[in-house]
Amino acid sequence: MHASTASFKSRVIHFAMTGAIPPALSSLTVALLATGSSSLTMRSSMTPLINTAFLSVRTDRTTRRTLSSHSLSSRSFTSQTSSKLFSTLPDETSSYDIDTDEDAEQSLAEKPVVSGINGRLPSSADDNDINGNKANGDANDYAGPRRFAPLLDKMNLSLASLQDLPAHRPISSDDVFCNRELRLDNIRAIGFDMDYTLAQYHQPKFDQLAFDGAKEKLVHSLGYPAEVLDFEYDHTYWVRGLIIDTQRGNFLKIDRHKYVRVAYHGFQPISSKMRKYLYSRTFNKVPSFTERAFVNMDTLFQHVDAHLFASLVELKDFGEHEFLDGKTYEEMYRQVRECIDLCHRDGVIKDEVARDPEKHLVLDDGLLPMLRGFRDAGVKVFLLTNSYWEYTVTAMNYLYHEKKVDEELQKKNEWLELFDLVVVGSCKPAYLTDPYLNLFRVEPEDGSLRNTDGLFEIEALGENGAAKFLEKGKTFQGGNWNHLQAMLDIGAGEEILYVGDHLYADVLRSKRALGWRSCFIMPELSEEMRIFQKQLDLRKSIMGLRRLRDELGSYADALRREMESACASESRELEKRLEQIQVDDGKVKDKLTEAHREYHSAFHPRWGQMFVAGYQDSRFGYFVKNYACLYTSKATNLGLASTSRAFRTSGELLPHDNLLSGKFSEFVDGEVA
Repeated sequence: MHASTASFKSRVIHFAMTGAIPPALSSLTVALLATGSSSLTMRSSMTPLINTAFLSVRTDRTTRRTLSSHSLSSRSFTSQTSSKLFSTLPDETSSYDIDTDEDAEQSLAEKPVVSGINGRLPSSADDNDINGNKANGDANDYAGPRRFAPLLDKMNLSLASLQDLPAHRPISSDDVFCNRELRLDNIRAIGFDMDYTLAQYHQPKFDQLAFDGAKEKLVHSLGYPAEVLDFEYDHTYWVRGLIIDTQRGNFLKIDRHKYVRVAYHGFQPISSKMRKYLYSRTFNKVPSFTERAFVNMDTLFQHVDAHLFASLVELKDFGEHEFLDGKTYEEMYRQVRECIDLCHRDGVIKDEVARDPEKHLVLDDGLLPMLRGFRDAGVKVFLLTNSYWEYTVTAMNYLYHEKKVDEELQKKNEWLELFDLVVVGSCKPAYLTDPYLNLFRVEPEDGSLRNTDGLFEIEALGENGAAKFLEKGKTFQGGNWNHLQAMLDIGAGEEILYVGDHLYADVLRSKRALGWRSCFIMPELSEEMRIFQKQLDLRKSIMGLRRLRDELGSYADALRREMESACASESRELEKRLEQIQVDDGKVKDKLTEAHREYHSAFHPRWGQMFVAGYQDSRFGYFVKNYACLYTSKATNLGLASTSRAFRTSGELLPHDNLLSGKFSEFVDGEVA
């Protein structure tokens, strides 16, 4: 390519970025996305009976009995009749049931409240405790055992264990955080993914295997320029939750409302004007970012994809290679993905990890006690991974023995004693949605596969068919969720807790399609929490300035309403005050822009805080909040909780309640000042 041609190409790079516009979403896709509906395939044997309700009651972790209720006709019931009928039904426990106060709305229907606490209607002005003392300050102002004293006085409670509480609640990334209430004592089976869940990896050493292997394949197998071999990997450039626009070679961070907040083309930042043109003003409808051209970075594995693709985008845009001129960004990404996938299958990664597992795998002394603890408590434990048998054996033997083992010891697969069931090569997320995937037995000695009739074989074995089926071997490849739940002898998805690191394949699909409870693993949480704590004062200042801007806007509206009935002299005075408000608002806005930039850059110099985009939840934060019942930094943190633990949410407020709960807020009961 001539130099003049290359120069011309670099000048028109922005036109390349505006290449093909993705087609508009079909009405069906929009409808499914809006409703969150999904197609569930049900076995005919599970079709509910219309005229008779069958209720399952679990008396302990391993036994259940079935009770048939009265036949219900379609005629209406009186309140007395219906209450008498349903009073005979058993209390069905659920992993969602935490406390009776969670059923406040139901209790209101059954027994309306006519008075408040202590026989009085609740009042925000009632700040006296039961001893007549003024309850000034927040409960957290009290050190040690007394930090809850004002609250307990006000609620007429006396707790002996209060004396043992520490002065401050310790919080760390080893905690398990809750988005949706969950009772562990109602979980009958806990499943784990392997990669980046049970098996954590040293970074960037592990990623470097895939990055270097994929470069070799691109150059020597697909004919890419030799300069590709000079690419250097930097995993710190990326964060999870980004979206790759493979048609344009762009990388996006969007908020929960699908608004693109940050965009890069390769490694080059895209201007605000160009970003809005590409992703806001050229669509008749709001883009869903679920089209085929958009790839979500939901797992740490995809940092390699992102960096290699961005490097190729730069080489295509600014290099002088006719080979790359003939390729679209989308084609380059597809070939990057194929080469990285091949590295996971052809031994480039597995062989090196097997040769030196200590260099790549992270040992966790809490792993074996956690898995054994769950099994000792009567909880079934299973491994469900997309990795195939050969690599699973390599990784799990090292984690089990905490050292590299010889071939003879590896073939014994002593690590299998940790699990009731092992499924490799599961092909998630298809495993969670496709009922037609076939199940194969894996022979642990040599990894060979044997056919099995799966569900039919379990049914043919009669009573305790699942247990008899697993007596023949508990290692499998492929299959689908029907096989898994049948082998575990579990009918309700909510009795399964699945722990994984892939936001879509492990968490979203299992939760949305099957109703499994979910725990999301994100090693990055430790650093996010550390920086958040360090920047807490700045964040409080930012939120205070935002409240100030909001109040200035509200005050300005009040002045404008006042102007409508004011005389000429009063109007001029009001206009001056409005002008001053506008000036002051501009000052606050400038300071906010500066402070918010400083705050986000503390988390990441390009992408900012992982869970937040602007002042909204990021897409990543939104999906974690909505689909991960629990989340934590590593899987073994679950082992720190007892199997009787009930996880509770911190509670959520809508904007009107947030405003009312402010220290200087005053509720005027609809009156306009």
